[in-house]
Amino acid sequence: MPKPVSTEAPTEVVANPEHDRRLRRRFSSEDKRRILSEADACTEHGALAALLRRERLYSSQLAAWRATFEAEGTVGLEGKRPGRKPSKDAKDRRIEQLENEKTKLERKLLIAEKLIALQKKAQELVAALQPENKP
Repeated sequence: MPKPVSTEAPTEVVANPEHDRRLRRRFSSEDKRRILSEADACTEHGALAALLRRERLYSSQLAAWRATFEAEGTVGLEGKRPGRKPSKDAKDRRIEQLENEKTKLERKLLIAEKLIALQKKAQELVAALQPENKP
């Protein structure tokens, strides 16, 4: 059975730009250590669940932080940049740039040396074609 058509004017839904996009939460290493220590201190039934709800975390995040902390220590809890690691660091990029400049300059030097050699040969030919002036 079809729904009855409303005679009211349709209400316009306006998006709130503040809530359109979820922001990824970032935890500092101090926050992660604090939460881990609080989680380890939870002994009562439901206390860990309450902590996770209060901090808005999943238990899998807590387990991952624990594993990282056990494997790498406090350094492992530091924030890491997402994505692929760059294949070259700044020093390697600078070395490559300097090598490219060196190659270009060597090419220019070779051209300049050949032009100088050509000018010397042209000068010798001009000198050989001119009659010697004897006083």
